[in-house]
Amino acid sequence: MLLDALPTHIDGAKKSLPAFTSTFFRLILKGAPHFLTTEHPLNFMKNTFNYRLWGTALGAGLGGILFGFDVSVIAGTNSLMQEEFALTSVALATTVTSAFVGTLIGILLSGFSSKKFGRRDSLKGAALFFLLSAIGCGIAWDWYSLVLFRIVGGLGVGAAAVMGPMYIAEIAPKEHRGRLVCFYQFSIVFGILLAYISNAVFGQLGWPSALEWRMKFACEAIPALAFFVALYFIPRSPRWLISRGLTAEARDTLHYLGASEVHSQLTDITASIDEQSKNQQESLFQRKYFKPLILAFAVGLFNNLAGINGILYYINTIFENAGFSKTSSDLQSVTIGLTNLIFTVLAMFLIDRLGRKKLLMIGSVGLAPILFAIAGIFYFDAYKSQLLLLLICYIAFFAFSQGAVIWVYISEIFPNSIREKGLALGSFFAWTMGTVVAWIFPVLTALSPALPFVVFGMSMILQLIIVALVFPETKGVSLEEIAHKLGLSL
Repeated sequence: MLLDALPTHIDGAKKSLPAFTSTFFRLILKGAPHFLTTEHPLNFMKNTFNYRLWGTALGAGLGGILFGFDVSVIAGTNSLMQEEFALTSVALATTVTSAFVGTLIGILLSGFSSKKFGRRDSLKGAALFFLLSAIGCGIAWDWYSLVLFRIVGGLGVGAAAVMGPMYIAEIAPKEHRGRLVCFYQFSIVFGILLAYISNAVFGQLGWPSALEWRMKFACEAIPALAFFVALYFIPRSPRWLISRGLTAEARDTLHYLGASEVHSQLTDITASIDEQSKNQQESLFQRKYFKPLILAFAVGLFNNLAGINGILYYINTIFENAGFSKTSSDLQSVTIGLTNLIFTVLAMFLIDRLGRKKLLMIGSVGLAPILFAIAGIFYFDAYKSQLLLLLICYIAFFAFSQGAVIWVYISEIFPNSIREKGLALGSFFAWTMGTVVAWIFPVLTALSPALPFVVFGMSMILQLIIVALVFPETKGVSLEEIAHKLGLSL
């Protein structure tokens, strides 16, 4: 399927891809018969399927699709906007990263909003931000209005990034929580793919460039409206309801979602909220929390220094710099998005078997030579027909390693007493670094198209060394044992 999606004129990529795919799968799918057991996530539907639970997760998961769509759709509009508004490389970088400014604000405000109004109703606000941004970008009358509405869309991304996974984790029974939270990550990657497909479709219609880029943004209004409506058909979070004293509604919600031992769950949630309130004054910035803080910063730093934001948000520009037409760039971006989706799903099923540390090291070993090879293509102005294959390999290794590990690892290394604060700080730092990379990418590219890839490749060599020497493995280890490893108490 992936091979068929490749543009037919890229003969070198088509001939090389089967060998790469075969080798990759032989290396990572040892023990494949485990996939056929009834305990494996791929076969959970053979045992039971809770339609209300998964329907609720799907409703919230629309926020993840919008998240992915909103941050990626701009990849197909960069050259068109640059032409219409006569943007310099710095102004283009500002346009792209303006959404990140809104995202950081959205993350900071999400804690207050989720406590005051609840997870579900706060997601309604995110849906309205997405809707307003889509319409506003579609009718933008100048560059300043476009940047303003991109910031509004970023507010929706920030809210969805925090409250979407939080809501799903709080409605999910423990036996399905991992799959349901992973489903939200899948929805984000699916949204990225939809953005690339949408860009390719609008790019084929032959519309004037001023109309084309506006419609690419405006079409997000359709899923945004669907998300807003869907949120009226899903329940409020039981944990939030109990925190507001609405125990009867929380009990009804747990029954609706098919929870077992409802009374026991209500007791556990109440005890957890009481314990959390006791630890609200616990400061994150203490000497004893130095190691988890450094680990969270390191994984967020290297996740972005792999260059993923620069590549995903400027993917069309990268292909155009290599001499491909705009139409060809749109189609190749779809192939990149599809690869991202496939290897994200694969990583979800293997992260608990191979381990977080091993996946990060696999990613470093795979990404560094690929990034240097891409830099060589631009520096020597040769072998451009191999660019698509190299970017497919890059996305495959990233999705299988860095992309799968970052949020899992950050959520595991902080003890219970500061986990919410640690997650918030880790998320804020990761998004800040993402903003820096997305802003600096076109600036470095203007100096030399090869330069950003050299920087990213060197960063992956440094990551390999640091992960091998410093990062503890958390696979198959309880949260209590992880805290003990780091010299912490819960």
